[in-house]
Amino acid sequence: MPELSGQTAVVTGASSGIGAATAHALAEAGAQLALGARRVERLEELVAGLPGEGHYIAELDVTDPASCQSFVEGTVSAFGKLNVLVNNAGLALGRAPILEETNVLGLVCMTRLCVPHMDDGRGHVVNLGSWAGREAYSQGGMYVGSKYAVRALTYVLRKELVGRIRVSTVDPGMVGDTEFSDVRFGGDREKKEAVYRGVDYLTPADVADCILWVVTRPPHMNVDEIVVKPLQQASQDQIVRR
Repeated sequence: MPELSGQTAVVTGASSGIGAATAHALAEAGAQLALGARRVERLEELVAGLPGEGHYIAELDVTDPASCQSFVEGTVSAFGKLNVLVNNAGLALGRAPILEETNVLGLVCMTRLCVPHMDDGRGHVVNLGSWAGREAYSQGGMYVGSKYAVRALTYVLRKELVGRIRVSTVDPGMVGDTEFSDVRFGGDREKKEAVYRGVDYLTPADVADCILWVVTRPPHMNVDEIVVKPLQQASQDQIVRR
């Protein structure tokens, strides 16, 4: 029997990159999924290729509390109880107003809405952090600050839910084959390619594999955090390129 058979999992920002790869990994492990993103047409394409049946998709803008509320209500209506929440949605903008900040406010909103629908001992919140939340770097802007905040909130949440709900963070270093740098550099292909040139970077599937491992541990175990980087990356400014 698949490891996540009979469990339901919410994945935010599921239309591409790490979110889409995580959806594939969890579905292959037997979970029923609730997938949210702003680009619903991408979700429709994604779910058509997933194993299993009965997955739920809906538009989700985590910067909009009403959108979050509607999405969670639809998910609960479809599945009843929730088991796993993967807070993946986020952006890498260097400068953005606080009220438009996605990485922190969206995570908090979705967590507050989903956790009440998790049974004690059967719920798990997984936050997608970043190596940027452990080491600041120049020109990081709001992104670095937001990822430090994600790590701090994860620590607080784990203490508040101890003994009831598992809480983990997965913090990757350089991940290619996503739209992360497309957003950060406004579609400038040369700037994007310069970041990853000469590096065997992590793929979305690599990060999804970490998330899958975290949520499939025995119920008495909580994996607090995973930090994963390419072999060629020691830090933000120490990268060995070919």
